[in-house]
Amino acid sequence: MQSSKAPAPMEVEIAPREQKYEGALPAKPKFEPLKAHEMSDGRVQFRKVSAPPHRYSPLKKAWMEIYTPVYEQMKIDIRMNLKARKVELKTRSDTPDISNLQKCADFVHAFMLGFDVIDAIALLRLDELYVESFEIKDVKTLRGEHLSRAIGRLSGKGGKTKFAIENATKTRIVIADTKIHILGSFQNIKVARDSLCSLILGSPAGKVYSKLRQVTARLAERF
Repeated sequence: MQSSKAPAPMEVEIAPREQKYEGALPAKPKFEPLKAHEMSDGRVQFRKVSAPPHRYSPLKKAWMEIYTPVYEQMKIDIRMNLKARKVELKTRSDTPDISNLQKCADFVHAFMLGFDVIDAIALLRLDELYVESFEIKDVKTLRGEHLSRAIGRLSGKGGKTKFAIENATKTRIVIADTKIHILGSFQNIKVARDSLCSLILGSPAGKVYSKLRQVTARLAERF
């Protein structure tokens, strides 16, 4: 019989305890917040918004109403390129936030779509607003008199239906021929779009009003 040898004992090294740091901890460094032009490595950022022919005259009339909040409040340079017929925007060294450039571009674009300055300027002040656009043919293919009647249902007599939807959903709606633009928050745009789609599909205005009242009442209870 072979004698079995006992295995060698395992060697365990005990690490010395860390010495406590007796001195005071160094103070946390304090850095100044980066400015907008420093975030982009000092590069100037641009945006260009095209001016359609039918909005060129209204743009000239409302230019100072557009220029003043963009230049003075948002600290963004703005000019009208007469040759290219585009509104050009760029950041400045004193622009407080880089997102101001996109807000101003959205504001000018909303005006070009047909919104009033007093309505479009809300895009500069509130973050949760945006513009959604769609065409009547996206909902239903209509031609000739059927298309004309659908556009008439959307507006109503003297714009009554459009105003009712705007007031109920706290949105602003522009009907430009077969294109529809809605300015508002995500939830309100959805409600307004559903009502407009029902009108395009042929629902009578009275039925749309009653459904709109039910939906807005539910939204009011939720919030």
